[in-house]
Formats: sequence, C-alpha cells, structure tokens
Amino acid sequence: MRLSISHETTYHYEDQVRASIQYLRLTPHDSERQHVISWQLDLPRPVRAQVDPFGNILHVLTLDEPHDAIIIGARGQVDIDELREAEHESQSAFPFLRSTRLTEADEALRRFAAHHCRQRRDRTALIDLMHALNQSMVYTPGATEVDTCAAQAFAGRAGVCQDHTHAFLACARSLGIPARYVSGYLYTEDSTHLASHAWAEAWLDDAWYSFDVTNQLARPERHLKLAVGLDYLDACPVRGMRRGGGHEQMHAKVFVAPTPVITAQQQ
Repeated sequence: MRLSISHETTYHYEDQVRASIQYLRLTPHDSERQHVISWQLDLPRPVRAQVDPFGNILHVLTLDEPHDAIIIGARGQVDIDELREAEHESQSAFPFLRSTRLTEADEALRRFAAHHCRQRRDRTALIDLMHALNQSMVYTPGATEVDTCAAQAFAGRAGVCQDHTHAFLACARSLGIPARYVSGYLYTEDSTHLASHAWAEAWLDDAWYSFDVTNQLARPERHLKLAVGLDYLDACPVRGMRRGGGHEQMHAKVFVAPTPVITAQQQ
C-alpha cells in the first residue's frame, strides 16, 4: 500500500515569542516494512537533518527573531509492506526495558500484566494483554493530559492512543519484555479518526512486533512509522520550547490517503 501524507501544524501566540526551538521527528526512514518514495518538510527556514540516539531522523528548528506564529508542514509518499509482521534491527533492544516517569508500572499495572500473561512471554500473550487494556481503558479524548503517566490513565480507566501505548509499555517491561513507543500515521476509512497516531512495539524472537491497543491491531498494515523512543517525549512528532508568547493556540491538520501505484505496464 502506498500512503500519501499531508501534515500541517500551526502555532499562534497571543504575544510575540522572543525565541523558540522545535524538535521535529516528522520524517520517516526506510525499513523492512516501509520505503520512502518522497518526503519534504515545509519550515520557516532550512534545517539540516540529524539522527537522534534512537535512530530517528531529527530536525531542530531554531527561531531567534521575534514571531507570533509558526507553521510546520510535512508531506510525502511511503510504500507500506502490508504482509510484514515484524522488523529486524541491529541495535540492541535492551535499552527499551528501562521505564520512564510516563511508563513506570505501579502495583496495579504489574498485577494486570501478570494476570493476563501468566508465565507466557510470547506474541499471543501480548495480544491478549493488548485486548485487555483496550477493554479496561476506554478511548476518551480529553480524559488525560499530555503529561499523564500510565498509572494515572490506567487508574482512571480512560485515555487516548498515547495513554494506551504507555500502559502497554509499562506492562510489557514489567514482564521483562523490551518495548518502545512509536509515533506515526494510521490510514483508516473512518474520516472521524485522527490520522496522527501512536502504538507500541515489543521485542520478541529477535524482532519488533507491533501492538496497537487503541485499534486492537497486532499487524501494522496501515501504519506509517515516524519515530520510536522510551515514551511520548522521545518520539512525538513536534516538541518545543519558547521564551515569551503568552497563551498558545495549536491547530493540526493531518490527511492520510492511499495512492494507486502505477506499474511499468500501466505507463
């Protein structure tokens, strides 16, 4: 499947911002499951790409002059291998056993993981865990904040894809299974569904397998990966800091659609 993506994020400030810095993980890279056909960022000024410690493509946008708005755009086309269920990497998976403030498992999450997985540490066990978390945490936009941790969202029995993913990571790591946060895009025929998405990957049998708790999907047929990390803060598409500006308004427009692939015979 070839996916076309258009993603625009606009920030407006009530006062002028004296200076700002934005960390952008908005550029996918090639892997066993996806191949980037074309991609470009539309930014206020040219920015050189670099690679962060997790292997993500990172752009750092620095604006030193006063401004009252920022527009960040990303667009391109990526081929997705719908049949591939796992991805192999040369980097060690063991750093993804480490918990963070957002993914720390409390006693309730540890008991939940142990109850649903017992002694099993395979893909079937984590699929069962994925379904159980989906039933225990109702998808509820606005129920949590961006800094809500896994234990808080689990206790409140509600959250969004970020919370589902953090709870899954907390449970998997409590079982001794390396797991990481994934940010990216999801194509769905439901126009009301947010195309910007988050899900988890767990290291099993020397490969990374996907677990989308929100949609109860264990195969990433329509998922386009942007970045990975220990939690949301490591992998979120846009993360920034600023001096001044007062109240901020953010508006994001994301469109993901399949594009027919024209073969040589059709040309």
